[in-house]
Amino acid sequence: MNKHPKDWLEAELQDTIDEDVEIEMEDAILSAEIKRIYHSHHPDQLPRKEYFRELLRLQSELIRLQDWVSYHKEKVVVIFEGRDSAGKGGAIKRITQRLNPRIVRTVALPAPSDREKTQWYFQRYVPHLPAGGEIVLFDRSWYNRAGVERVMGFADDDQVEQFFQDVPEFERMLVRSGIRLVKYWFSITDEEQQMRFLIRIHDPLKQWKLSPMDLQSRVRWEDYTKAKEEMFERTNIEEAPWYIVSGNDKKRARLNCMSHLLDLIPYEDVPHEEVTLPNRVFNPDYEREVLPRELYVPQKY
Repeated sequence: MNKHPKDWLEAELQDTIDEDVEIEMEDAILSAEIKRIYHSHHPDQLPRKEYFRELLRLQSELIRLQDWVSYHKEKVVVIFEGRDSAGKGGAIKRITQRLNPRIVRTVALPAPSDREKTQWYFQRYVPHLPAGGEIVLFDRSWYNRAGVERVMGFADDDQVEQFFQDVPEFERMLVRSGIRLVKYWFSITDEEQQMRFLIRIHDPLKQWKLSPMDLQSRVRWEDYTKAKEEMFERTNIEEAPWYIVSGNDKKRARLNCMSHLLDLIPYEDVPHEEVTLPNRVFNPDYEREVLPRELYVPQKY
């Protein structure tokens, strides 16, 4: 029996909610003791209903922003920086969750190859910059040089100093070319990072997120703090200022970041062609072939 259109819509909405809940079930594998400790450190959590309501509202606004960027051929770059486990990836995931990947894409580059190490430092980032009608989110960016490369000794003092001299003019060039450049730093406390690292260690679904470099970031907390402070001092330019997102509460951090990004860009509704579903062409002589059973995925569920 065919479903009524209303039934289809309700089913689709339920699927959407299920996806959201699935994404949010981040503590599902944790032991009861770790859950208890974590929640004792976060007593004032945002009610789930309120969080989802605001998340869906902001995501619908992001669709309007996406349409405006596409229609007017705007170019937007959003940089996400911060300490390991600060919540950058979670924020990016919620921003892009309902957007068109042909318009909005995430760039998370691996460590540079031997060839890339000999290039102009910014060269490997340039191919990922947006064309007209695109939004690019950098999950870490050229600011690696001011952070992890500096602290871990992958860049010497001369390279770091050259970076600080170059990056303001590089970013001014991007802005002059018509790119809207937004830079976010996700900030968490020492205690919060320690808690999140412990969760990753004990959660089999998150252990892949921990690398030897992440563990070293705990040892070198103060070195990263000093590097961050100089980075802000020397790269917080008028054309592309830094915005700090308080990240100890992950849900609030996501909502605050999304809301702030929407406030920065003067998007508005754009014309849309009315979409109508065409009738299927029916050929009475056509018979659908029966495909071999081995082509089908086994229905285990």
